[in-house]
Amino acid sequence: MNLMQRYEELVTLRITDQERIKAQLQKQGHVILALDGLQPDVGHEVLWIVRDCLSEEILLARPRLRSTQGDLTALLKELVVPVKGVISDGEETIRSAVAFVFPDVPHQLCQFHNLKDATNPLYEADRNAKTQLKKHLRGVRPIERAVEEHRTPENEAIRGYCLAIRASLTDDGRSPLQPSGLKLHDRVTLVSDSIARIQGKKGYHPH
Repeated sequence: MNLMQRYEELVTLRITDQERIKAQLQKQGHVILALDGLQPDVGHEVLWIVRDCLSEEILLARPRLRSTQGDLTALLKELVVPVKGVISDGEETIRSAVAFVFPDVPHQLCQFHNLKDATNPLYEADRNAKTQLKKHLRGVRPIERAVEEHRTPENEAIRGYCLAIRASLTDDGRSPLQPSGLKLHDRVTLVSDSIARIQGKKGYHPH
């Protein structure tokens, strides 16, 4: 019942261990910052996270009611380590704050955001393809119910294939590097190839 609370305590201890983080950063000599704000619910505070891309350490985590340039400027000024680069999305307040606090430091827009924007047309095509593919797989559940009534080795194998297909339907992947439509197609193809091999060994063919 308390596993989540214990996990949060351990995370808190790790990210607030300033002596450990200080020793790590001194060994590195500099940091490359990743800056982003998280707002799970609209209208609530934004949790701003400043992370070092080299050590993967969270350097700052601060909730802010506002996200103005002044708020982010004050946040960045808390850092006392040499900054060699900054990565963020294209939000104007972030860009202005970084330019003010680190005027001579290169600021790169997040590659993930750029890639996601560039692949929007492909994402839409992939999503539509997945929708069409799922239409051909709607009959899986009735097959499962039918084979559950008679537990034979053959029916157990069929049931396993049905479970594999249903698991594929709910595994959405992660755009843009793991298109869910292509992922579903690949997994269903593996299942189909496996069924074809078994049928070939037994000497009969699908209808």
